[in-house]
Amino acid sequence: MRAILSVSDKTGLVEFANGLNNLVIEIFSTGGTKRALEKAGVPVRSVEELTNFPEILDGRVKTLHPAVHGGILAKRNVPGHLTELSERGIETIDLVAVNLYPFAQTVSREGVTLDEALENIDIGGPAMIRAAAKNFPYVLVVVDPSDYAPILDKLRSRKIGIEERKKLAQKAFQHVALYDTMIAQYLGLES
Repeated sequence: MRAILSVSDKTGLVEFANGLNNLVIEIFSTGGTKRALEKAGVPVRSVEELTNFPEILDGRVKTLHPAVHGGILAKRNVPGHLTELSERGIETIDLVAVNLYPFAQTVSREGVTLDEALENIDIGGPAMIRAAAKNFPYVLVVVDPSDYAPILDKLRSRKIGIEERKKLAQKAFQHVALYDTMIAQYLGLES
């Protein structure tokens, strides 16, 4: 199994990553999440190793790549999807744990500028969350650190059913919807 971890809220991150590592789940990450895991001694690989492409535009583009989204979106029960991934050297991604840039906290600060607010609008995170949630029968999507321990328990016992996956997907879509709503409301106030 392979996982992408990319979180702004680092609560429980190291414990979760160690648990995944103990289950022999290969972890890929970006930026601050990768640095936090490395500092804690958790084996982690860069998303750049998946994409063979460096982060660009001051980190604005790092996970928006077919090697990431193809690995997340491939339906494991469609032989053509797996053949296509193989032909392109892409492997599947089985778990996506992402929470988004702290937009609400940023815009609630006194004197925040429009530019600061815009830099705290996450693009790659919602895209990965939506992709994983869309493909929930095959990919676990985790947006809430309070779900880390229960997910690890279920992974250890190999008992994550379709209903649990569906609940995680619903939670993920709700997370992105609330995030987008906050951004829309903020931009409406700026008009």
